[in-house]
Amino acid sequence: MSGTGVRRGSDCRVPVTLPPYALSAPVFRFRHLAALAGRAPIGGAREVALACFVAARLVSDCCDPTLDLDEESRAARCAGAKAWLGTIAIPSPVRTPVAKLADASAQANAAVMAPLVGSLARAAESFLDAPARSELDMLAERLGRFSS
Repeated sequence: MSGTGVRRGSDCRVPVTLPPYALSAPVFRFRHLAALAGRAPIGGAREVALACFVAARLVSDCCDPTLDLDEESRAARCAGAKAWLGTIAIPSPVRTPVAKLADASAQANAAVMAPLVGSLARAAESFLDAPARSELDMLAERLGRFSS
């Protein structure tokens, strides 16, 4: 026994129950991509991570039934994202899949978007760390299941 009265190796965690007025913890999707963008030096790596983050959010949001985005909203988001993506310096091998993914998000067709996410992950591979890359891979997998 240690000085705290708890045997070593035992799991003595008390389940935490929230008070009735408390909010649940927010879920931040693609946190590894966002963290990578925050850590990366200004320039290519940061802009690639940001572009991947924006593309992943566009795709994920348009297939999220809880958001219920209509075609007009998806088209407006696509246009805004493409305008912003046009202002940042993304290497051309990454620019093409990001632009195609943004365009595809307006249609919300998971069968079309799944291979495009995989293509983006491969194109940006040298800029992404393993956790950020796995987020794109999981998104592509989820879209693949969603479309079948």
